[in-house]
Amino acid sequence: MAEIELPRLTIDAVAAIVGVGGPLLVNRDPAPDEVEVPLTSAISLELLDPGTVGVSRVATKVWVRGGLAFDGTAAPEIAPGFAGPRAGVIEASDTLRVTLDPTTPFDSQAAIVVRVASQTKDAAGTIDETYTFRAEDRTAPRLLAGVAVAPRTMRLGFDEPIVVTDPSSIIVKSRVGPAVPLTVVDTRADGTVLELTLSTEATPDATYRVKAAGVADLRSNGCSPPFDEIDVPGYRPARPAARRFDLWSMLPKHNRRADATGDLARFIACLQEVADLLLAEADRFPDVFDLERAPETFLDLILRDLGNPFPFELDALGKRRLASVLVEMYRQKGTAVGVKNAVRFFLAVDIDAITPLAAAALVLGESELDLDWELGPSDRFARYAFDLKVGRVLSAKERRQLRAIVDYLKPAHTHFVNLVEPVPPPSFDDWELGESLVGVSTDLH
Repeated sequence: MAEIELPRLTIDAVAAIVGVGGPLLVNRDPAPDEVEVPLTSAISLELLDPGTVGVSRVATKVWVRGGLAFDGTAAPEIAPGFAGPRAGVIEASDTLRVTLDPTTPFDSQAAIVVRVASQTKDAAGTIDETYTFRAEDRTAPRLLAGVAVAPRTMRLGFDEPIVVTDPSSIIVKSRVGPAVPLTVVDTRADGTVLELTLSTEATPDATYRVKAAGVADLRSNGCSPPFDEIDVPGYRPARPAARRFDLWSMLPKHNRRADATGDLARFIACLQEVADLLLAEADRFPDVFDLERAPETFLDLILRDLGNPFPFELDALGKRRLASVLVEMYRQKGTAVGVKNAVRFFLAVDIDAITPLAAAALVLGESELDLDWELGPSDRFARYAFDLKVGRVLSAKERRQLRAIVDYLKPAHTHFVNLVEPVPPPSFDDWELGESLVGVSTDLH
């Protein structure tokens, strides 16, 4: 039969509490310091006499937000503003329960202060206690400001943290023409800031009306009129102060004078927008070929243009560093300094020494044919062969990369033969008393 362990209550200590006189305020709903209380909640509280006298109903008063809500000496006892259908008073021998039903809902996020004063029937004990709870958040977020930070990016500021509930409800519409139509293709909310990614570049300086209907706060209160709309000017790219590229002023004066309907001016304004965007793209060229500011996609092109011979996978920072030193690597190609610097750059490994080839050789009187001798290289090969010694043990991937680096940077007529890594310290099989046998499992060291 399976054993079942039932939960139990263990009393570790018992403390004697001296009984207090006077009424006690218990069973409060909403509780003290409670938050997110519904706006239509009733207020209930209970006064308890721990003795045998009972609570005086006529001496009991309750204030809510500074206004008298219950007075045991008045008729009616419950004030009209708190006499909803749930209001009532229940009196027992030792308790008095008061329920107040506000006829007007609480204000959103309001701090509701409740004060209770009472005494026992023999007036021996009194109470005057105050507590507070906070109403729920029903205030809709407000759209305070908007700014275009890039040709295809707008940022909106709200008065509280927000989330996007329906991106398709965020509408961007031009108010004056000519201006290109825009749609929102992506949104990103970060605290009180909402970033919009637009379908195309906005017309510079054109006024766009942004309606943030699909935005709500963290309590699901949706943004609502009239605080869900704002006008945002189209992004105007930065340009040199001395530049003057106004297509309208470039037209002959008689053509401008003949434009009575304004159609020519509007057509030239469309062309002016395209020209401004092209000039802005041209102004961004320094950001493209600058190693510190270029996007990662352009870093690959920069390395390709420099003829990067190393097929290693690098992150963006590694690509920027390589592009900055690749020309210097070319200059140091074929030198020991160049080999050491390149290995240190890619693998963070220092080459301790570059030594001539240490080939195996015959030892007169010791070497035996077909046992411990090797056919060595020619004198010409050995003259230009070398070994590399590093300070730590490398992984298999690091060994492959090191050989690729050295084979590229070494002089063309030389030969990289051996990679010498530290040898782990020898381990000895110590003699154990009672187990090792002399001449069988005993090593002299």
